[in-house]
Amino acid sequence: MGFCSVFFCLFCLSPLNASAQTSAPPAAIKIKFDAEQSATAAIQGLSSRTTGRALMPDDPVRIASISKTFVALAVMRLVEQNTLQLDADISTYLGWNLRHPDYPDIPITLRMLLSHQAGLRDGINYALPMDASLETELKNGKAWDSDHRPGTYFTYANLNFPITAAVMEAATGRRFDNIMKQQVFDPLKLDACFNWTLCSDQKITAAVTLYRANGDIARDDLRGTREACPIVPASDGSCNMTRYRLGQTGSIFSPQGGLRISATDLAKVGQMLLRNDGTFLSKKSIATMITPAWKYDGTNGNSADGYFCTYGLAVHILAAPGRPASCKDDPFGDGEMRFGHSGEAYALKSGLWINPARGRGTAFYRTQVPENDPSGHCIYFCE
Repeated sequence: MGFCSVFFCLFCLSPLNASAQTSAPPAAIKIKFDAEQSATAAIQGLSSRTTGRALMPDDPVRIASISKTFVALAVMRLVEQNTLQLDADISTYLGWNLRHPDYPDIPITLRMLLSHQAGLRDGINYALPMDASLETELKNGKAWDSDHRPGTYFTYANLNFPITAAVMEAATGRRFDNIMKQQVFDPLKLDACFNWTLCSDQKITAAVTLYRANGDIARDDLRGTREACPIVPASDGSCNMTRYRLGQTGSIFSPQGGLRISATDLAKVGQMLLRNDGTFLSKKSIATMITPAWKYDGTNGNSADGYFCTYGLAVHILAAPGRPASCKDDPFGDGEMRFGHSGEAYALKSGLWINPARGRGTAFYRTQVPENDPSGHCIYFCE
């Protein structure tokens, strides 16, 4: 793979005057990589308009739903350690009976949750407060798809991931953010975290502020200072984490989208998946993640107008052979199969995509993306 050697940056490191900050383009970056090398192919904008700091490749951003793939990496590590099983009834970990209210005979498994086939939908709030109880919240019928049996139908639902996080906590006796640090971030040497709880002071200083399309602040205007309450607080607004009950809520670290990570570290994970050398996860575990757990046949899932047609375990597969002609899951436009995940939240769009046939990939994000942007999940940063 050839790399562009030009580090394209529209802004220098010195603070800009107020008018220049106002006119600065949205923060955006694209990194290309193969198994051994990576290079910044494009970068622009400011990490913070308040400070006038130019965006840098190591600056962490709330990467949205790519977070889900990282959760699956931790799950697979725990599976390899015999702490979790993909096809076990998760009720055995949670200590209470989790069932679809219309199909109480079918156990819910981690494989179902990670592949969005557990029968759940985002009909209730998935950003539950610290004192909430999943056991209570999931008795609400709005959380469930009453028309399809678990394990038979794909519906992309963020709610799957607070449940997964609760299972991880219940099985290990550790907080979700600590699990992610121990199982993923430390082994891969990533300075990353969920909801800012365990990122270094250096990353707090370099945090990327998310702005809406009109320029309003959406998230993470940290200004070099840690948030007083980095998690989803209790229903009364309190934030005493000593009161947090492991395995009961699962949502306070936003496992569905709250990962803060730099484009550089995102590319490192892509490189690990490309190398697939068994040092972080076994080849069998990676194959389990990237092998389709669900394929759209025209009736067996909600494809989001053709965007989802093939899905593994928290891994979206693009342009898979044999998919229906109605699928619109080739944002690169070249018909080549890729795996990875996209993200979209708080006017950010992001992607981590790996082309195994060519042995290369791309990691990117862009802020201030208008709602219903016609460029879709690929922005202008696809290869």
